[in-house]
Amino acid sequence: MNYQDILKNLKPNHEYFVGIDSDGCVFDTMEVKQKEFFIPNGMRYFDMFSISKIVRETWEFVNLYSVHRGVNRFPALVKVFELLAQRKEVIENKKKLPDITALKNWISKETKLGNQTLQEYIKTNPDPFLERVLQWSMAVNEDIGTWMKGVTPFNHVIPSLENISLFSDSIVVSQTPLEALTREWTEHKIDHLVGTIAGQEHGTKTEHLALAANGKYADDKILMIGDAPGDRKAATDNGVCFYPIVPGQEAESWNKFKSEAFNMFLKGSYKGDYENLLLEEFRNALPEKPYWE
Repeated sequence: MNYQDILKNLKPNHEYFVGIDSDGCVFDTMEVKQKEFFIPNGMRYFDMFSISKIVRETWEFVNLYSVHRGVNRFPALVKVFELLAQRKEVIENKKKLPDITALKNWISKETKLGNQTLQEYIKTNPDPFLERVLQWSMAVNEDIGTWMKGVTPFNHVIPSLENISLFSDSIVVSQTPLEALTREWTEHKIDHLVGTIAGQEHGTKTEHLALAANGKYADDKILMIGDAPGDRKAATDNGVCFYPIVPGQEAESWNKFKSEAFNMFLKGSYKGDYENLLLEEFRNALPEKPYWE
């Protein structure tokens, strides 16, 4: 199946288009997925129990509490190892970290960063570390699929999605695997409120918006909703509007969207001073520099 063709072939039914991130934006899943599934499997597959406290601290900063929040799992893994290599506790412990060169090479060549594309790459570029990365990633997916259920959307999300569906075309724009996205959206019976669900198999978030919306709608009538800088980058790359769901203030952000921001978007008064104020608040919530430096 060519997932990107699905996005290319979407036809406008409304004048407006909204892309919506999922993890940490619609669902309160970011913290539980990282802390209960990504990190524990990382400890096992990359042999990091001897520096577990530092690994957890570094991993959570990268994936939850910094400008890197929401990035695809594979570039995020690279960033975790890069920061770990600089930490004095790791240096003093003389902990040998894996050589991540092969992973960085694959990331530089591939935009659809997922287990399937990594598996295909390994067939022609065998590497022991890449095989471990794949095993880790597959274990994360399996454990999440087995154990994580009942994590509901944030308050004010469902009425917001219902309102969006009345006036706009919309899709899910995410770097989560499609299987997990579909399971979560159908479990809570909100999948009918979006036109389609795009995951990591469909390419980057920038590609999602470009394929599904660019050239089909006016730029100021396209809006991306997200909780991470990567969501904003997707909007910026495509020259469209961005509405931030501020980490730690998710319910408040959705309430403001429902009661105020979406109406301004529909009226054409969102872009400019109003959007800039929201972006400043968003930037302040996600630092670039680690707090331990």
